[in-house]
Amino acid sequence: MTDLKFKPLEDLSYEEALQELEGLVHTLETGENNLETTLLYFERGQKLASYCISLLDEAEQKVDQLLKGEDDSA
Repeated sequence: MTDLKFKPLEDLSYEEALQELEGLVHTLETGENNLETTLLYFERGQKLASYCISLLDEAEQKVDQLLKGEDDSA
């Protein structure tokens, strides 16, 4: 079994997660990995994508709350 060590998602900033995802996509596009490694990279990529989306959703909610707060004070 391939022994790949990935940093826990919760320890990654959005930028770090996106950079790792971009690196995995590039690596997968080369097609030079064995099936086991490819599947592990694909799974990690899916998790990173979901994590990035959740961070963006949280940021959007914060912006919406801030904008709503400005509307209430106007």
